[in-house]
Amino acid sequence: MVSITRLFDFPYYQQENFNISDALVTKQDGKWIKTSTEEYIAKANAISRALVQMGVQKNDKIAIISTNNRTEWNIVDIGILQTGAQTIPIYPTISEEDYEYILNHSESMYCFVSDEEVLRKVNAIKSKVPTLKQVYSFNPIEGCKHWSELLELGQDKNNQNEVEARKNQVTSDDLATIIYTSGTTGRPKGVMLSHRNIVSNVINSAPRIPFEKGKSRALSFLPVCHIFERMILYLYQYYGVSIYFGESIDKISDNIKEVKPNVMSAVPRLLEKVYDSIYAKGTQLTGIKKKLFFWAIDLGLRYEPYGANGAWYKFQLKIARKLIFSKWKEGLGGNLDLMVSGSAALQTRLARVFAAAEIPVMEGYGLTETSPVISVNDMRNYGFRVGTVGKVIDGVTVKIAEDGEILCKGPNVMMGYYKDEKLTEEVLIDNYFHTGDIGEFDSDGFLRITDRKKEMFKTSGGKYIAPQLIENTMKQSRFIEQIMVIGDGQKMPAAFIQPNFDFIKEWAKLHKIAIGTTNEEIVANLKVIERIQEEVDKLNEKFGNWEKIKRFELTPDVWSIEAGHLTPTLKLKRKIVMEKYLDLFHKIYS
Repeated sequence: MVSITRLFDFPYYQQENFNISDALVTKQDGKWIKTSTEEYIAKANAISRALVQMGVQKNDKIAIISTNNRTEWNIVDIGILQTGAQTIPIYPTISEEDYEYILNHSESMYCFVSDEEVLRKVNAIKSKVPTLKQVYSFNPIEGCKHWSELLELGQDKNNQNEVEARKNQVTSDDLATIIYTSGTTGRPKGVMLSHRNIVSNVINSAPRIPFEKGKSRALSFLPVCHIFERMILYLYQYYGVSIYFGESIDKISDNIKEVKPNVMSAVPRLLEKVYDSIYAKGTQLTGIKKKLFFWAIDLGLRYEPYGANGAWYKFQLKIARKLIFSKWKEGLGGNLDLMVSGSAALQTRLARVFAAAEIPVMEGYGLTETSPVISVNDMRNYGFRVGTVGKVIDGVTVKIAEDGEILCKGPNVMMGYYKDEKLTEEVLIDNYFHTGDIGEFDSDGFLRITDRKKEMFKTSGGKYIAPQLIENTMKQSRFIEQIMVIGDGQKMPAAFIQPNFDFIKEWAKLHKIAIGTTNEEIVANLKVIERIQEEVDKLNEKFGNWEKIKRFELTPDVWSIEAGHLTPTLKLKRKIVMEKYLDLFHKIYS
């Protein structure tokens, strides 16, 4: 019997228990190409044999940079880990300067890239990375070695005994991967995660996910270089779930309809966009259809789990599901029973409305440093509470410090930051990892996150402001795409707002308002400013007087990862956003 103690044990466990024909599925030239569990293992072993022949030793580092999730990523991941070497997954969207820093800091020996754009960035800094011997690509690219060369090299099975010996030497406490967190400030930090860290997190999270073993289908599109999606991919393998890799964020809608998944992971920003898209279609309806649509939405926004709203609500919801919400589910492939959300706070209205539509979103909480899951909701056994991140998973201990900070201890807590003992000592105290998040438990043991410790600030009047809470509320407005609350040491909170330009254009067209054609003209338009002020005033009512957004300025830029406003996991880079709009800051507070 296969016992799972290391990450490369997952495919073998799947082979023994499920042995499915579509373990990993990637779309190539318009067709979904299936890789069975057996082929997955065979190719991973070929990669291992090739790497051993190439002189890869235990604890060598090999980088993987891929724009999209794909079968090759997983094969190479397992192939590398079986040799006792470590994988260095890198976000494709970060700067060339960060590529250079990570490849040098990790002393990466080889690098796998997905496509020409990633290769261009690696080639631009390759001469400054002395440890880097060779780059291999997943896509065929002229002038670059193809990963299939390693599969061919590994066809010779004469050194499989050495691969087996290497596997046997890897223990659960050995380092498996270094994940460089993008961070909202400063240089990326290399989070060292052992096999035990991630394996324990998979095994302890598994009971919270209601899969039918060997019978479910997942769609994977969140970046696999992030520990959230990567851990979930191992979890899928553990449950015998067929993994279909989405082509790109742009094609997710098409892929969902083709794959018809039972489960997928998502981030709140994506769920907001899905909801906004559904809502926009509802506004285009007329007559009784429109009335029914918004009646169903209103019903959904009042949803409480486990029949807490009473019999009359339950009866209405049954009708709403049949007439309206069933079409939502159809639009998402028809089989989607569950979405798992992480990375940032989920708006409670989304948790309610999707659960009402029978597509429940199970919000969880964790960090790269905790492999990542600390807690997660579960629809079964009264384990789901809107507005919380669920109960702490088995094997993990959480306590709340005197200042409200969440402290975590368990087998999921990282080994430390690579080559940075000082920083490690600052966050790992008495075996507890200091998360930097502020939270609380309710009387039933559900964890609620209230803010980031480092992001909270005081106004000059001495009042504490929790910006994330305000930002998440303000983003409920369809007029507001992005927002950053400011005001540290100032007399009042204010905000920089990036309007939802596409929606505002539709709104202006509908109301026959001339707003100009460029973003610069739109943010300067008085009608637009007045309308956004109405939204801010309405949402301000949810906060105490000291927390209300008193002033705001609109920005013409679309906030993005590429432009530096956001991290690859779509969190605000507050310091950089502040630097970009320093003139607007002075305008607000002068």
